[in-house]
Amino acid sequence: MPIVILALAVVALDQVSKAYLQANMAPGASVPVIPGIFHITYVLNPGAAFGILEHQTWFFVAVAFLLFAAMVYFYPRIPQGYGLLRLGIALQTGGAAGNVIDRLKTGYVVDFFDFRVWPVFNVADMAIVGGVALIVYSIVFPPGRKADDGDGGDAPV
Repeated sequence: MPIVILALAVVALDQVSKAYLQANMAPGASVPVIPGIFHITYVLNPGAAFGILEHQTWFFVAVAFLLFAAMVYFYPRIPQGYGLLRLGIALQTGGAAGNVIDRLKTGYVVDFFDFRVWPVFNVADMAIVGGVALIVYSIVFPPGRKADDGDGGDAPV
């Protein structure tokens, strides 16, 4: 059950942060935290990362529900020793759920972290990116994999 608790924690943090922002700022407003470097900017994003596939709400909702179904099916089949993979799935699932809630409520995702050199993003986006990174790492470097340490023998990773 830890995956459910972590995923729900991500959803809660994401939704609380978005509700606070929406209650205290108008869309398009921006507050400098570190001027020129980091701002809190209220953006309504109708697409995915970098604004791609704008206004394809039902596509994103369908993809998220396919992801949730895959997680329900595959998660119980993951061996216990794959902790990072399990963690990645929990983060990715919670992040996807947070953004789906926005899409179902309004057709948009609320974004607000603005580093001025990257598209504006939110807590759910950070969980998705971190989760996917852990999933990829777990696939590339599975537990118990042997690495070449340069001395001709195998050394555990």
